[in-house]
Amino acid sequence: MISRKNASISKFIIHKVGNKHNDTKNAFSEKEVIFDEDSYELMLPFLLRPFGNLVQSYRFSHHSNVELNEINTYSKQIFNDDEAFVETSKNIVKHLYEQSNSSQIKTGDVLIALFEGIEYKEMTTNAVGIFKIESKTNFFQTYLENNSYDVLVQNGISSKKVDKGCLILNQTDMEGSIVLTVDNNSYDAQYWLDKFLNIKYADDMNNHTHNYLNMCSEFSTEILKTSYGEQERNIFLAKTIDYFKENEIVNIERFKEEIFEEEKHIRMFEDYKKEYEDEQNVLIRNQFDLAEAVVNKDKKKIKTDIKLDTNIQIKLDIDAPDAATEYLERGFDDEKKMHYYKVFFNAEA
Repeated sequence: MISRKNASISKFIIHKVGNKHNDTKNAFSEKEVIFDEDSYELMLPFLLRPFGNLVQSYRFSHHSNVELNEINTYSKQIFNDDEAFVETSKNIVKHLYEQSNSSQIKTGDVLIALFEGIEYKEMTTNAVGIFKIESKTNFFQTYLENNSYDVLVQNGISSKKVDKGCLILNQTDMEGSIVLTVDNNSYDAQYWLDKFLNIKYADDMNNHTHNYLNMCSEFSTEILKTSYGEQERNIFLAKTIDYFKENEIVNIERFKEEIFEEEKHIRMFEDYKKEYEDEQNVLIRNQFDLAEAVVNKDKKKIKTDIKLDTNIQIKLDIDAPDAATEYLERGFDDEKKMHYYKVFFNAEA
């Protein structure tokens, strides 16, 4: 995540990108934007706000040599040559245009900026920002004519959120340049992440934690829910989150010992881990430092509802690992020939 409290925009330009598949053309600006005070004060937080709560970062990738990655090359040109900004920004749009091989890829405005004073992990740096605005919104504009006010509808960019954006920091580590990205209109994830940016997750604690939690979530759905039902799925997920809260380092052997009571469940988990790694082309490390921020963010995506075909839902608290075991009982009623859940409680909240 970044801090924008000392950030500023030093260069900014707007182009329009077409769609190669639909034969719509690009349109380029020849000069940088000169902001007035009001538009600048609105634009700066609009562009940088999405990166304030990101916990995972990316690094550039390429099948042969990362130095041949187009956006990696263009961002370095902008950092190293003040005079290259306008022409390099056009090349960025041309590269984006070449990735539009489908009719569903939207045309739009491309905003390219050079930021100063970006704070990231206790360091201050400059950064190149690339933003694509794909959707616009209608708004009312009032105006005075002949001593009376009238109204018309105009179409423009909403200041609430960008559709797609990336921030390339002028900082590197052992894996290369640090890249942050958002996609709030992810109709084609490959288009932005894989084809245009060509990036991969950084090999760090954030990625290790995300991969492990995602694997556990998939295991709970594909294996536990299928074999034992929703209650067992939710018990496993609650225990997993509880383990993460209690441990700064995740060790898979200790995790299996604490979470599973039966040997057959351990074997099921081990078998699924191998399948998951092969299918997702990821390596789940046997031990890694836990990223608490990733756990807090990813666990919000985990659904713990038990949905029944009688139009009743039971919602379990993922932060209460013992609740589903102690206060929820599953059974079968011979008279009604139906399954049931019995819920124990002291008072209604």
